[in-house]
Amino acid sequence: MTFLKWLLIVLAVLVVAFLALRVLFGLIANPSVAEELRTDPQGERAGIVMLLTLPDGRVLPVNYRREGNQVFAGADGRWWRALRDGDVPVTVTIRGETLPGRARVVFDDPEYKRDVFARLRPNVPKWLPAWLDAQLVVIDLET
Repeated sequence: MTFLKWLLIVLAVLVVAFLALRVLFGLIANPSVAEELRTDPQGERAGIVMLLTLPDGRVLPVNYRREGNQVFAGADGRWWRALRDGDVPVTVTIRGETLPGRARVVFDDPEYKRDVFARLRPNVPKWLPAWLDAQLVVIDLET
């Protein structure tokens, strides 16, 4: 009986922590970063964080790397699921410039993903297991 009681307490704490993080990022952190990017598009944070507008209208601050007409992002949350079918219209706002593009998630090329993440996230610990890794989102900018 005691084990079940402790198990329920631990599960309750985990659920509350998860919900608290969702509220923290959804209502406080993400809007704060988005506002900073809009008011200071040439600031230090704007060099590594863009605003990504998904097809459903959500606007998310996302770390990025731009190489020519491609933009790469690592999706740690669940938002990448809106892009899983590929060739999805999105807009990105990078340093105050809003650009249309087509987004896809790279599922089938782990070597390409590792290569891009080596540039996008060079400081991620090598010991992290692959199942904790983010999804690679590639956005081809429309010219």
